[in-house]
Amino acid sequence: MKVVLIQDVKGLGKKGELVNVSDGYARNFLLPRKLATGADSQAMSELKNKEAAEKHRIETEIAYAKELAGKLDGKTVKLSAKAGANGKLFGSVTAKDVAQAVSESFGIEVDKKKINVEDIKSFGTFPFEFKLYNGISAAMFVLVGE
Repeated sequence: MKVVLIQDVKGLGKKGELVNVSDGYARNFLLPRKLATGADSQAMSELKNKEAAEKHRIETEIAYAKELAGKLDGKTVKLSAKAGANGKLFGSVTAKDVAQAVSESFGIEVDKKKINVEDIKSFGTFPFEFKLYNGISAAMFVLVGE
C-alpha cells in the first residue's frame, strides 16, 4: 500500500515522502496514529504541489544569492578601531563587527556565522569570505583604520 507520510517515521521516511508499506502496517499503525495518509489522487497532487513550491523557493534563493554575490564580490567594507602607539588594536575585529559593517554599508541582513574572517589585530586591508548560499560566496575585503 502506498502512503504519504504526514510526520517523520523512524526507519521509514521523512515528512512528505511517498512510501510503499504493507497493508497491515498502514491500516493498524500509520493511519490510526495519523502518521500517514493514503496515497489517493488528492494526496498525490498535494505532494507534487509541495515539491514544486519547494523547488521554486530553492531556485529563487539561488538566483538571489548569485545576484548578490555579483554585486558584493571584490567590494571593501570600512571599519574604524582604536589602537595603541605601535599600531596594535585594543581587542580585535571579529566576524560580528564585519557582519555589522556589511549590513550597514549594503543594507542587507547578515548573519555573523556566514562571514569567514580571521581575527584582525592591526590596521590594514584584510580579505574575508561572505557565504551567501551553499556553494555561493563573495570574496570581500575589510579596511581597518582609525
